[in-house]
Amino acid sequence: MFAASLRRNSGRLTAGWLLLALHQTAEAAVPIAIGLIIDRAVATGDLTALARSVAGLAVLFTVLALAWRHGARQGVTSLEREAHLLRVDVARAGLDPRGRRTGLRTGEMLTVASSDAQKTALIIRAVSIGIGAVAAIVVSSVALLVIDVPLGLGVLAGVTLSVLLNGRVGPRLTRHSAVLQQATGRVTAMAADLLGGVRTLRGIGARTAASDRYHVVGQEALRAGLRAATTTGLYQGVTVASSGLFLAAVAGFAGWSALTGRLTVGQLVTVVGLAQFIAEPLRTLGFCGQITARARASARRWAAAVDAVPEMPSGTRETAPEQAGLTLRDVVHRTLDGLDLHAPHGEFTAVVAHDPRDADALLAVIGGQAAGHGGEVLVGGVPAGELALGARRGTVLVEQHDVALFEGSLRENLTAGGAHGDEAIAGAVAAAVADDIVALHPAGLEHRVTERGGSLSGGQRQRIGLARALLASPPVLVLHEPTTAVDAVTEEAMAQRLAAHRRGHCTVVITSSPALLARADRVVVIEGGRAVRTGTHTLLAASDPAYRKAVLR
Repeated sequence: MFAASLRRNSGRLTAGWLLLALHQTAEAAVPIAIGLIIDRAVATGDLTALARSVAGLAVLFTVLALAWRHGARQGVTSLEREAHLLRVDVARAGLDPRGRRTGLRTGEMLTVASSDAQKTALIIRAVSIGIGAVAAIVVSSVALLVIDVPLGLGVLAGVTLSVLLNGRVGPRLTRHSAVLQQATGRVTAMAADLLGGVRTLRGIGARTAASDRYHVVGQEALRAGLRAATTTGLYQGVTVASSGLFLAAVAGFAGWSALTGRLTVGQLVTVVGLAQFIAEPLRTLGFCGQITARARASARRWAAAVDAVPEMPSGTRETAPEQAGLTLRDVVHRTLDGLDLHAPHGEFTAVVAHDPRDADALLAVIGGQAAGHGGEVLVGGVPAGELALGARRGTVLVEQHDVALFEGSLRENLTAGGAHGDEAIAGAVAAAVADDIVALHPAGLEHRVTERGGSLSGGQRQRIGLARALLASPPVLVLHEPTTAVDAVTEEAMAQRLAAHRRGHCTVVITSSPALLARADRVVVIEGGRAVRTGTHTLLAASDPAYRKAVLR
């Protein structure tokens, strides 16, 4: 993955790497130039040579400054572009209509899209400054070898030892960083869930239990953070200590060589200057290892989200029959055990599931979120797996009980990006008995809705969700308890208008509402994961005590 990131930005990065290498080379050349000036201008008293040396230093520092400025700009630009692309990849995976089996909750996906994507892109920074550090070490080592071979060899040995010490700590930092990112993701996800359900928690008196659970998860994240911080401190300590010892050894050996006459004064200044300077790229290499460890941990989480297997397979057939019905044959999934269900085209079919788990499993199968289920799902007589994703989604629409509304206007929530005229919108709104919601606000359809429909009541959200589903006018519409949050009068009106609006299309409603069941052409009763009885509402209510007890109020 890191290789792909570097290839995507190869042009800009190559220019940046060359400039940063030039900057570090110029940095290393400063003590070399000062040593030469001392030996050839200061020690000899040659004013002309001194003037030329000062001019040369000015040019050197100009090159140094400009190389850093433009090289760093290329690196930062590449980093931010790559971070953006990684965030887009996570968003694309999260919005994939096929669904992705990531095992991550919404809050965790948000952490991956923000924190992990940014940290993964930091590999560009690590490589960029690492190349500059290597250039500085190479130039410094060559200069020291030219001045004194044993000294140069000692520098190379010290660099190798420092890299090996850092390499021993790096894998441990990667593991602890990965644990920290996972713990942070869990805390973020739980915080998002708690904020979204604070009203419900207050209503059922579960605030204390939720707070205690969040405290436990927060403590786990704290412990993970402390472990990562400890390892980071160890990593930095090893880097600083090895650099300091290395500097002291080089400076001591150079001083002894100058006292014995092996080095001139200028060479001593050069050696001490290079020894001081070379400690910086050594620390930089250690810092690069630290960044790489964290980037590797975040990259694994990013890859788990982006490369997750789609939940819904996509076939190749681009069209489905216009007069489509829905048929399930011997379906096995979760609590479903050989379910047979037929909802013909043009009929209103109601389903009563005595076990709510059967209803959830049925919705997952119809909605294509039950990969690997047993049995067959036919849409208009065509196996659902043979339909392309667009054809399947355009033919079968599953409107869940938990209506999802977004921040925006009522019109935007109803049309969901589709092109619908005012007449069609008005018809769907009236069929869902939601016309009073539109009339209640002076702005009408342009009334703004807050995130998740928080500015609407539960019943209003249900009716807006139903209106949106009716406006889409799919050949097969599947609804799950669309009237549970409304009063009896509104429920009766919704049942009557829904049946009239969907006449001539296949409609499946999973419900226990007597008003909806009374309008159904047929009612299918699911018990023990199987369809055990089929008939009209009136017939089943008269002949089946269990059915009568479940649906009559």
